[in-house]
Amino acid sequence: MFEIFSLPYADSIQLPLASGPGPILVIITGYLLVVFKAGRKFMEHRDPYNLQGVLKCYNMFQICYNIILLFPGFYFLFVFQPYNFRCMEVLPQDHPLKNWERSISYAYYINKIIDLLDTVFCVLRKKYVQITFLHVFHHVLMPSVGYLIIRFQGYGGHLFFLCSFNVIVHVFMYGYYYSTIDGKTVHWKRYLTLLQMMQFVFMFGHCAFTAMQDECKASQGTLFLVSCSSAAMFTMFANFYFQCYMKKQN
Repeated sequence: MFEIFSLPYADSIQLPLASGPGPILVIITGYLLVVFKAGRKFMEHRDPYNLQGVLKCYNMFQICYNIILLFPGFYFLFVFQPYNFRCMEVLPQDHPLKNWERSISYAYYINKIIDLLDTVFCVLRKKYVQITFLHVFHHVLMPSVGYLIIRFQGYGGHLFFLCSFNVIVHVFMYGYYYSTIDGKTVHWKRYLTLLQMMQFVFMFGHCAFTAMQDECKASQGTLFLVSCSSAAMFTMFANFYFQCYMKKQN
């Protein structure tokens, strides 16, 4: 089973934080230690930090980052049209558009690592109630699966299209976060949750559709991994939606 890790990298160019399992394992381990142990110990006898200014800058950065990802991503998909949408395979290493595919996919992967700061800010503000299993599972899953896909499948391909939809969701999500920093009540939170649920249905459906194409050589392992992740995330978001908006509470 472990012989799979002796296989050469799917992409011939190994970029920082994606060139081996060490960096992402250290980052995820450090993240979990800060969230559940070291961070809480550090804040034990301290008042919550007022991070309004930091959060405004961070959320605006995330909005801009995702918009910057979105435009070249859509230009790549719909102007260059490098993929057959019935079967989106990773471009060959010598393809003239390979650098586009690699650069945009890598920027998305790095953004999933930056997203871990969401939880760190919760710790510094002592907003422990927001650090749910769903929250931590999602933040650990994205960079971990991202590394595995880069390692064994390469950059882009089938997931390029799905991640483009996720980028749209994140623009709205961080826009919502920015709107609530000053304590304002924003009434479209439930619709944001529905949008997040819809993306997982879309991801699962697109994976199933791709898997049904008999002549498609897209990675079956990747399709299976993304399908399982999407199903798990949809189930947890649906439970969150039920608990927050449908269940009668005292």
